[in-house]
Amino acid sequence: MGERTETGVVVVGTGFSGLGMAIQLRREGRDDFVVLEKAGEVGGTWRDNTYPGCACDIQSHMYSFSFEQNPHWSRSFSPQPEIFEYLRGVASGYGLYRFIRFGQEMTGARWDADEQRWHVTTARGDEFVARHLVCGVGALHIPRIPQLPGIERFQGAAFHSAEWDHDYDLRGKRVAVIGTGASAIQFVPAIADEVERLHVFQRTPPWVMPKPDHTMPSWARRLFARVPLAQRLYRDLLYWMLELRAVGFNGDPRIMRFAQKIARRNIEKSVADPDLRAKLTPDYVLGCKRVLVSNDYYPALARPDVEVVTDGVAEVTETGIVDKAGVRRDVDVIIYGTGFRVTDAFDELDIVGAQGAHLGRQWSAQGMQTHLGITVSGYPNLFFLLGPNTGLGHNSVVFMIEQQIRYIADAIRYAERHGADAIEVRPDTQAQFNADLQRKLANGIWTRGGCTSWYLDSQGVNRTIWPGFTWRYWMRTRKLDPSDFRLSRRAAARPEPTTRPRTGSSAA
Repeated sequence: MGERTETGVVVVGTGFSGLGMAIQLRREGRDDFVVLEKAGEVGGTWRDNTYPGCACDIQSHMYSFSFEQNPHWSRSFSPQPEIFEYLRGVASGYGLYRFIRFGQEMTGARWDADEQRWHVTTARGDEFVARHLVCGVGALHIPRIPQLPGIERFQGAAFHSAEWDHDYDLRGKRVAVIGTGASAIQFVPAIADEVERLHVFQRTPPWVMPKPDHTMPSWARRLFARVPLAQRLYRDLLYWMLELRAVGFNGDPRIMRFAQKIARRNIEKSVADPDLRAKLTPDYVLGCKRVLVSNDYYPALARPDVEVVTDGVAEVTETGIVDKAGVRRDVDVIIYGTGFRVTDAFDELDIVGAQGAHLGRQWSAQGMQTHLGITVSGYPNLFFLLGPNTGLGHNSVVFMIEQQIRYIADAIRYAERHGADAIEVRPDTQAQFNADLQRKLANGIWTRGGCTSWYLDSQGVNRTIWPGFTWRYWMRTRKLDPSDFRLSRRAAARPEPTTRPRTGSSAA
């Protein structure tokens, strides 16, 4: 037997997206919502990623809610424990815990055209029925684990960076790291001192810029605590400094050439061996893949007990890895720094829309398409946070989230004000948005930079990045355009909840 809960809005996830949406709903005076969370605590990716050295690569004074500034960040780029603690503090401070249902992983959602409501199912066997469904699950939550030949024979330990095994003692161990993405460049330096030997298997080298990180001086923290306007001004300065980077990403090669010189000097300063330098220097334009920041990654790779392997993995044996040049390396543990399933992350969602269409299969066949990364034609009252093409390569995604939660609240309010049960983006509006979007992306560095990245789907189309300035996204979302949507009502009205969620029992 599973429980059935009826409410007004179901929000999925408790990272920055889900918590932000819950806060916006509370600000609207609503308490007719629940937040579903698969884990036992809030935090999303900042709860799950606990690998050594985990930290943000955007300054924390920008990578936080504008309406909930924290004057106490210890560093410019704060480590994971501080960000996790910040999110828990936000959830507690806004009284959100009473709305969160922990241990409830969404397994599917079905739109009932007669009721004009979403029926959301969970792994526990419970059902949540709501007028509106907001998915804040994000794309960086499903680890990408490569299918290495023979990995099932390996007798040692193996785990992904997002599922770090803290019970496994790395001291004195021979370690193989597969992948050199954003997580690897943080944990490789953090573990290099304690392992006996480290083999880093690199397929494509990343561009790594120096990280302008520093301890936040005590006087600045005191000032920010006493004079919030000072922190607001500092945040605004950071925003516009980061925003300027969008010019290079969107087609001005002079900026990228200048930045590339800085990245090359970063290699030359830390790596004396010319062969290793050659291995670590990308052959594509900076920005084509995610630009990383670190001050200790290259020095770690230059250590005598660290080896960078560029010959790929031929097979995994019981005791180690054989590369494609035939060289065998015995290791005790394999750590995957291979990132996440991004462009197909939403395929896991079993969401069925108004005409019986399955969103995952539809996106798999046609590519992910939305309007503003938020709404999808054919799926009334369904909203995404950080959906397709709203990721960033140059600024803070929390800025994008704040625009989206306000836009969703406006959409819900607009439908209710007009007595509608459902609001759905028009197909022609969505088609025009995507045509404009892909035209802009075609001129961007992600398409013309000479690489293949996780920004692109299996058809080579960028379904991840917002092309251009974030202030343009703010302009597009600051006011709902009624002509973009169509409203509908049920054929026969029936009672529905308008206040607190009701819970009862039903057959599972």
